[in-house]
Amino acid sequence: MYLTPRPENDLGIPNSPADKVAALRRQHALNPRPQAVRDPAFTAGNPFFDANDLVQVKYEMLRRTREDGQRVSQASASFGFSRPSFYQAQSAFQESGLPGLLPQRPGPKRAHKLTEPVLDVLEGPRPKMPGSTARPWPGWPRSGSA
Repeated sequence: MYLTPRPENDLGIPNSPADKVAALRRQHALNPRPQAVRDPAFTAGNPFFDANDLVQVKYEMLRRTREDGQRVSQASASFGFSRPSFYQAQSAFQESGLPGLLPQRPGPKRAHKLTEPVLDVLEGPRPKMPGSTARPWPGWPRSGSA
């Protein structure tokens, strides 16, 4: 039997910085630009503040303006974001709390399957095209044979 080290301890906390980066990536919370974070809390060497943690960076940016009274332009620049990104994060946080700071997954936001009425039209008989010399599509129901 072979034992391999677990990337997390019993509390689910990553054992190494590389494990933490992998966990953040899996949760879609890895900051794509950690080098752009210039806030002193993140650059002072305190291991609690991790510029790779996108949610923490956004939260601290919002906290700087709300609690410390820092200007939005100053806070957004020192955390590596644009002013519009600051306002998007602020709105998302006000609506959904901390989970709102996670990036939204790309793609449709709601069901986008074909509806029954559309399927009925697609599966129904093809209308006749006067003067058409095209052959019917293979497997397509013939007109009037629905």
